[in-house]
Amino acid sequence: MTDQNALALQSYPARLTIDRPQTLDRVTTLLRVIWIIPIAVIVALVSGDRSTAAMMTESGERVRTGGTSIEFSIAAATALMLLFRQRYPRWWFDFQLALAKFSYRVAAYGLLLRDEYPSTEDEQAVHLELDFPDAKQLSRWLPLVKWFLAIPHYFVLVFLLAGVVVAVVIAWFAILIAGRYPRALFDYVVGVGRWLLRVQAYAIYLVTDRYPPFNLS
Repeated sequence: MTDQNALALQSYPARLTIDRPQTLDRVTTLLRVIWIIPIAVIVALVSGDRSTAAMMTESGERVRTGGTSIEFSIAAATALMLLFRQRYPRWWFDFQLALAKFSYRVAAYGLLLRDEYPSTEDEQAVHLELDFPDAKQLSRWLPLVKWFLAIPHYFVLVFLLAGVVVAVVIAWFAILIAGRYPRALFDYVVGVGRWLLRVQAYAIYLVTDRYPPFNLS
């Protein structure tokens, strides 16, 4: 990678690094699928994933319809706000940022990257940054189609995430035997998380008009 490309990646308005531990606990690794359940439930409740809404039909029958997660609801609202008002409410951004940090801490724990139990507030060893955008510098119309423009990334991420599953299984055995997460696997899993964050920043958080790079770095 050239110095210019490296600088461009570092300046992208979505960045993720995770501190690699020297050793990892074998017992908590062995039982990670159980230990993560409480905090995973909290993430699901906070994000509002697959929430439902009740409505009445003309005949008076009460039915429920599938909802959407909070981050997608805010993304739609932000797209409309940028289109009609060219504004990005700061508190929307702060909520999305806090939720992203929390979610990635839980993901790091679930993917065996860290031993400490995910905090709902403290940064711990997962360093996630999103730059608050200048709404006046963002396109009014682009947020309406970013989800479509990001489709090539979705296809690539399907294969990358499949690779993450394989990497974590191998890492699980490696930690139980040697107490360490192989460096190459660690960098790959973190790199996929970094790639995913950039796509989220572009297509969901809408903090930038710069197309995400196809890069794990």
